[in-house]
Amino acid sequence: MSQANIAPVISFLKTLQDNICDEVSAVDGEQSFREDAWTRPGGGGGRTRVLENGAVFEQAGVNFSHVFGDQLPPSATAARPELAGRSFQAVGVSLVIHPHNPYVPTSHMNVRFFIAESEGEEPIWWFGGGFDLTPYYGFEEDCIHWHQTAKAACEPAGPDCYPKLKKWCDDYFYLKHRQEPRGIGGLFFDDWNEPDFDAAFALTRSVGEHYTKAYLPIVDKRKGVAYGERERQFQLYRRGRYVEFNLVYDRGTLFGLQSGGRTESILMSLPPLVRWQYNYQPEPGSAEAELYEKYLVHRDWLDQA
Repeated sequence: MSQANIAPVISFLKTLQDNICDEVSAVDGEQSFREDAWTRPGGGGGRTRVLENGAVFEQAGVNFSHVFGDQLPPSATAARPELAGRSFQAVGVSLVIHPHNPYVPTSHMNVRFFIAESEGEEPIWWFGGGFDLTPYYGFEEDCIHWHQTAKAACEPAGPDCYPKLKKWCDDYFYLKHRQEPRGIGGLFFDDWNEPDFDAAFALTRSVGEHYTKAYLPIVDKRKGVAYGERERQFQLYRRGRYVEFNLVYDRGTLFGLQSGGRTESILMSLPPLVRWQYNYQPEPGSAEAELYEKYLVHRDWLDQA
């Protein structure tokens, strides 16, 4: 069995952040990312990169972080008591992109590695991550492309991987208090260490490298679609669901805040503008109603191809 080694993971993730920022900036064509390097008092730090008020993207944040310490936060040890008393390292790239145009979906991607060590004991380690898509107005061909690319990302782990990670994503990105998916899903995995380090790392690399292949073609196709105030207001309303999920359910947000991460970097995933409306109901037969009826449901999108 291959041995866990954090050094190549750090190298890959820094390069991934660079490549994604370059590609997103090129699509925007107007703004580039600014970087804030930060350090964590308890150990480690990161590079937060944010693009704001571009031609295409209202806000895009692409974070790299590598934090470490002698003690894990409660969010980690509550579910995994065997981690108590171990030193830890956590490294990852996390991004959220909020476009101007309501016909361009919001998207999220994260890939990460965690290792906890104690002298005289075998290290405990795993990979996690995935990507998911949150449209405001649905297009079947976009959903099919997204999931076809997600399936391709899973190829290093074999044919059973995509259905497993797709269902995991559907189950995870679900707002229980709304009884509603956050979007059309994609991939999600956590605590992944099978069958060994090399294979798990290969899957994680593939997921990270397929993100822009999945997302940017959709951006190019929809960024020029004309829209008005109605679409904009619906986009701002639906962004509220994104805020609700990240602040109520998201494990990464909770881990980051409890481990003393940089708050500005952790919360850069939230949209710059958002609104809530009491008891909103879409007009029957409208494109807004279609989102709920046709897209905010768990579907096998590859059956539509």
